[in-house]
Amino acid sequence: MIDTAIRPRLSALEAAWVIARRDFVAVLFSRAFLFFLLGPLFPVIVGGLAGSIGGEVQRDAVSVEVGLAMSAEDNAAMLAAGERLSGQLGGALPLLRPVSEAAANAGFDARAFMEAKRGNYAAIVTGTLAAPELVGTDGQIARWQGPIGLVASQAMEAKPAAFPSVATQSVTTSAASERSTRVQTAQIAQMLLFLLTMLLAGMVLSNLVEEKANKIIEILAAAIPMDAVFMGKLFAMLAVSFVGIAVWGTVAWGLWAAGGDAIMQVTGFDPARLPAPAVGWPLFAVLGVIYFAMAYLLLGALFLTIGSMATSVREVQTLSMPVTMMQLMVFFLAAYTIKQPGSSLELAAIAFPLSSPFAMLARAALEPEVWTHALAIVWQAAAVLVLVKGGSMLFRKRVMKSGGAGRDSKMKKAGLFGAEAGQIIRP
Repeated sequence: MIDTAIRPRLSALEAAWVIARRDFVAVLFSRAFLFFLLGPLFPVIVGGLAGSIGGEVQRDAVSVEVGLAMSAEDNAAMLAAGERLSGQLGGALPLLRPVSEAAANAGFDARAFMEAKRGNYAAIVTGTLAAPELVGTDGQIARWQGPIGLVASQAMEAKPAAFPSVATQSVTTSAASERSTRVQTAQIAQMLLFLLTMLLAGMVLSNLVEEKANKIIEILAAAIPMDAVFMGKLFAMLAVSFVGIAVWGTVAWGLWAAGGDAIMQVTGFDPARLPAPAVGWPLFAVLGVIYFAMAYLLLGALFLTIGSMATSVREVQTLSMPVTMMQLMVFFLAAYTIKQPGSSLELAAIAFPLSSPFAMLARAALEPEVWTHALAIVWQAAAVLVLVKGGSMLFRKRVMKSGGAGRDSKMKKAGLFGAEAGQIIRP
């Protein structure tokens, strides 16, 4: 056994590695961790209840516009008829808007325009009032063929029974269709990130409170920098969280392999039909792991700061409740900004560290730019360092109130000094 009186002091990185390895092994091989793995049953129920809310957000996320590429007179008649009918039918009618490119181009090709993903039109109406033609995807055609026929008949001042027959042309995709479907991917990713973060981040707080009650944290703080203690605990719990996610993912894959068809019939969810994110699935998965780590480290650092201020389990529960509610609010903020891309509200959600991982993960599903994620990850990492530094300073101020003599006295009161303290922090 090497006495700390003659042993060279560990560097901050070495000390953080020692704490991380010690906490990781202690938590992973504890009996409580086995029961903790049963925790996802409850978030699954919550996620199912939140699905109805997500559907409402998705319907409002993209405004439905149908372009008019008819003659100037027919366009005016369609707009006037749409205004007359909107008062009675409301959301059953799309927003009609003339296509400026068609007015400037006599040989306008609506099919090529849609396949080029120009504009934000769900479909385009060409032809005449007597024989309108709807150009769009199969889903948009099925949705708007009847309403467009109604508007055209109203424009001709025909009786309801004399609806014109609407011819159709199908295209593979359109800008409005792709964005509408990617919103679903963004919502699912945000919900999964939030549930995993809230479920797993509490381990950091419980671990600190337990060691604080046993005076172990004070001994560690007397032997190595408090910043290293906090950072080591954060990354240890993050590693434990990845182990838990791996276990849950393996179980979920096994259940899906055994009864995937039955699950799809009950839930109506088919992963194969989940829209691909704008950055592609491989990069989206990598960004999902990184943003989970950042969200976990940010919330864990905040919990460590709370633990440094609390003196009992009751105080921990009282102080952590506002943080939990705040995290719920920032999640709702990030979820709401899905339908407001590029707005000041979305930029605020990206700039605020606690909501930044959720907002940026949604952006990865909706926007193809990659460089913005590099900036966001650097910003989130800097916020983690600031929170860890602030929490460690607060801990030293409230718990380690004296200098070197005070540290030695605390170690002596705990009955651990020299060789015994070295046993706790020995790499």
